[in-house]
Amino acid sequence: MRILLHRADGVVEPWISGFKAALPQAEVVVWNEGAPTAPCDYAVLWSPTAAMLPDLQHVKAIFLTGAGVDAILKFGDVLPPVPIIRLGDAGMAIQMVEYVAHSVLRYFRRFDEYEKQARRGQWQPLPQHQKEDFAVGVMGMGVLGTRVLASLAAFGFPVRGWSRSPREMQGVSCFSGLENLDEFLRGTRVLVCMLPLTPATANLLDRARLSQLPEGAYLINVARGAHVAEPDLLALIRSGRIAGATLDVFRNEPLPGPHPFWDEPRITLTPHIAALTLPAESADQIAGKINALERGETVADLVDRTRGY
Repeated sequence: MRILLHRADGVVEPWISGFKAALPQAEVVVWNEGAPTAPCDYAVLWSPTAAMLPDLQHVKAIFLTGAGVDAILKFGDVLPPVPIIRLGDAGMAIQMVEYVAHSVLRYFRRFDEYEKQARRGQWQPLPQHQKEDFAVGVMGMGVLGTRVLASLAAFGFPVRGWSRSPREMQGVSCFSGLENLDEFLRGTRVLVCMLPLTPATANLLDRARLSQLPEGAYLINVARGAHVAEPDLLALIRSGRIAGATLDVFRNEPLPGPHPFWDEPRITLTPHIAALTLPAESADQIAGKINALERGETVADLVDRTRGY
């Protein structure tokens, strides 16, 4: 068995070691542009280039080393008609829970304001926010989104979820479809974006949508930068309409040096680290799915190309 491996960041050794442990009968072939590549049985990819597409034409399935699928679905019908399988949890859910919970609590407990006071040498307790007035809404109720909702509910926050198609989750006020999006936003004090990026969700959070949030709302984006119209968000924060944002993802990554987000103190920036892929756990998960496919079984986390996730 041969596995074709590609990582846009060039970090391949942990993956080779992971597959050696989880799938010792497999030969891992690292893809290099311009180098001849013998046919492989499976491909394991992160952010492939167009130059790689010819080497995918004979694989039985394509595995993605992340939960997002937009980087490969952009190639459309040029992709071979084989299963595309995204990464399941593999240690990402708990990281996402930690990141979002920290961001929500930091804003709720006003720690961001206390940090500014401390730098000024100011000792001033601030009025506490009330949880009943502090609904947290999560856009995207997939595996990661539902884990985040459950964790926030455990803190006692009113929680709301929005998804493209109807979902039900105990203890969560659920909304679905564009026709109910504004209602969802109007009742959300902290908005957490965890949507897949598709043509339907690109620029979804523009000035009109963000203005549906209550005065002083807060945005957390851990999905994709293209969901947010960045100039609109910046204008709403500078006007005071939105209190601030914690952003882990951006339209252009790394975030360019001259970008105005760097100079806006009400925006907290992190370099796309909300939920890092763990190579050993991920290789073990992919190996299990490869073994299942070899036995003729179905596997979880299949990408629906029509829906875009």
